[in-house]
Amino acid sequence: MTKLTERSGLVWLWLSLLLFAVDFGTKAVVVANMKLYESIELLPFFNFTYMHNYGAAFSFLSEAGGWQRWFLSGIAVVISVLLIVWLKNLRANNWVLCGAYSLVLAGAIGNLYDRVTLGYVVDFLHFYYQDWHYPAFNVADMAIVGGAGLLLFDAFFGDKTNTRETEA
Repeated sequence: MTKLTERSGLVWLWLSLLLFAVDFGTKAVVVANMKLYESIELLPFFNFTYMHNYGAAFSFLSEAGGWQRWFLSGIAVVISVLLIVWLKNLRANNWVLCGAYSLVLAGAIGNLYDRVTLGYVVDFLHFYYQDWHYPAFNVADMAIVGGAGLLLFDAFFGDKTNTRETEA
């Protein structure tokens, strides 16, 4: 066995910490330098647009009256704990699953931090085409989507050596 296979997936927490730092830093720059709803055009289809999201993805539950802050925070805490346990039980050389869990963990903690400290999530990445606008998002959201993509990749193409084969 190599040293990497002997280690648990917790060694991948460096990726979660790095992405959390990038998410935190980008949000801090936006908050310090932009006014709420200010938009800076960078490309004909992409702006930095500073927004507050009081809900979940696509502003789901944003008008729920405030209880969603703690509900969504609780979900993020539970998911984060589960991801850390799953990372601990994985071998560090399982690149796809360790990467997926680390990405989702970074995103969950990044948005959790905003919810707990600010009461909303800071979003600023805004893609659009003519009158069509994709909801603004942030680095934490990208990490979650990237991790979900890796989970799908693993589900379809991952190592199946640990699965039971049906008997003929």
